[in-house]
Amino acid sequence: MNTQQMNKGRASALLPFIIFLVLFIGSGLLNGDFYKLPVLVAVFIAVLAALFMNRKITFQDKLDHLTKGAGHPNIMLMVIIYLLAGSFSAVAEGVGAVDSTVNLSLTFVPENLLIVGLFVISCFISISMGSSVGTVVALAPIGVGLADQTGMSTPLILGSIISGAIFGDNLSIISDTTIAAVKTQAVKMNDKFKVNIFIALPAAIVTAIIFGVMTWDAGGSISGDHPYDLVKVLPYLAVLIFAVAGVNVIYVLIGGIVFAGAVGLFYSTFDVMEFLNLLGDGMAGMQELALLSILLGGLVELIRVNGGIDFLLHVISTRIRSRKGAEAGIAGLVSVFDLSTANNTIAIISVGSLAKQISGRFGVDPRRTASVLDIFASTFQGILPYGAQLLAVAGIASISPVSIMPYSIYPVLLGIAGVIAIATGYPRFSTRENNAALNDDKQSASEA
Repeated sequence: MNTQQMNKGRASALLPFIIFLVLFIGSGLLNGDFYKLPVLVAVFIAVLAALFMNRKITFQDKLDHLTKGAGHPNIMLMVIIYLLAGSFSAVAEGVGAVDSTVNLSLTFVPENLLIVGLFVISCFISISMGSSVGTVVALAPIGVGLADQTGMSTPLILGSIISGAIFGDNLSIISDTTIAAVKTQAVKMNDKFKVNIFIALPAAIVTAIIFGVMTWDAGGSISGDHPYDLVKVLPYLAVLIFAVAGVNVIYVLIGGIVFAGAVGLFYSTFDVMEFLNLLGDGMAGMQELALLSILLGGLVELIRVNGGIDFLLHVISTRIRSRKGAEAGIAGLVSVFDLSTANNTIAIISVGSLAKQISGRFGVDPRRTASVLDIFASTFQGILPYGAQLLAVAGIASISPVSIMPYSIYPVLLGIAGVIAIATGYPRFSTRENNAALNDDKQSASEA
């Protein structure tokens, strides 16, 4: 379809999204805390605004569209994966996997490469846990203690932890950002991983080199014992290996939960009832994100019916002339939303539907679209002084998040690598692979 044939849509249909962003950003600026206003309240107000727009459609029809969008198969699958990922994380943490993984890593950190070691540890913990915030909360106290012991710069140490946390969050198959990216684009977890790793890994290697050069003459050691149990680390490794191997993510997460639960029962870390409670706690921790996905799915459908998506497609398409332009447009969209909401998952869910349509129109490989969404949302999330990651470590260390920003090196390099990948078309795939991915995408769309 060419630009002249396109429905130009209605700009006014975007008003609910604008209301959502104004509420979210305005509350953050007024209170000095971007998490003061519950995000579900902001989204729900936007949904109500959308319901009372467009008198050409009856209220009942708008309710039908709201529930249709909220209950879309991709949204519901995303919710199920979120709940399973939350349960796995809770059970793994309950069995002691987090402590064992951290201590295992600390045991083998060379004294002359402490900062590089912390970065690598943070990468490993984050890709295992699937949570950048969980990673920084686990490692920041260790980083602060290391700064006290060695006299090294606290912002530098915390910057290395943030950098590693963003690396894992961007790649982990149980990360909410990854789940959102692959499900909104209807691609497989391992396919997105294969594209993403070629962009993320070089940026990580360069980051490690930079940290190594910056701290070449620095010395120090992490005192104390760091006991670990290798068996307790295995659930994380198993989930990572099977996910990369292409096993369905539902099977992977259920298997991970059973594996971690069996380890906990074997070691008598918890009994059956405590195991079930951990499952419930993990699901409860994901309830807000699940409800957010449902409400945003309904909101996007209402905006589509009212002509907002057509308007954005028309505006963007008139300025895009190629697949590279489409990828750049998608990168810009998700970046703006992450800067606005300070939440990379919300940003991806918000623009995922539009990104999928842009990709289909300009023949962008859906695997690349999922990767671009995750890369650029993660890039800005790792350098925002009002983002959860920097706020968390700054709070633990009692320093300003702004002081950490210059040392949050990996997110910046990830963004640069993403720009280079868009400009060069890297990584390149065979025509057969690209056509297969596009056909899978079309099939998924027709089924939906």
